Amino acid sequence: MGRVIHLPTSEEEVLSLKVGEVIYVTGLLVTARDAVHARFLVEGVPLPLNLRGLAILHAGPVMVKSGSKWVCRSIGPTTSMRMEYYEYEFIEKTGVKVVIGKGGMGSKTAEACKKFKAVYAVFPGGCGALGAEAVEEVVGVEWLDLGIPEALWILKVNELGPLVVTIDAYGNNLTELVKNSAKARASSIINQLKRST
Repeated sequence: MGRVIHLPTSEEEVLSLKVGEVIYVTGLLVTARDAVHARFLVEGVPLPLNLRGLAILHAGPVMVKSGSKWVCRSIGPTTSMRMEYYEYEFIEKTGVKVVIGKGGMGSKTAEACKKFKAVYAVFPGGCGALGAEAVEEVVGVEWLDLGIPEALWILKVNELGPLVVTIDAYGNNLTELVKNSAKARASSIINQLKRST
């Protein structure tokens, strides 16, 4: 079990997180994927709530209506690299402290995490049912005209995770560190093979 981060979180707590660390988040979390990013940053539509200190999840949840309430049936991450183009500006303008998704993000997001003191964490793919178990309440939904997967869902979650910190507030990017390590190892193996033939 990793550390539980309570949302909204502080800059001090974010600065204490390191790449590779396992965390869980508790509190208010908002889903925001392609269409939310584009509506806010390209179309210039103000976000309907303040995200400062909160977490966003790159996800298209499966939601069903039960009476007057929405119920989350599944919520797993979507590929975060699709949001790489937007994420620097999104972090800068919103003050969001935790970005959650799948598959890693690039240098622009790492730069934003370093400059604005945020982290990017990976939620393992295929864990949609596990994610839904952590949703205590669907607090609300905004921009439902974008469709259920793309809408901005406001969720109260309890220990959503496990999440692996993949980019920390110092700009360290675990994905790049692993890729660089693998390249160095591959180069070493190739050189050994050349010498042995």
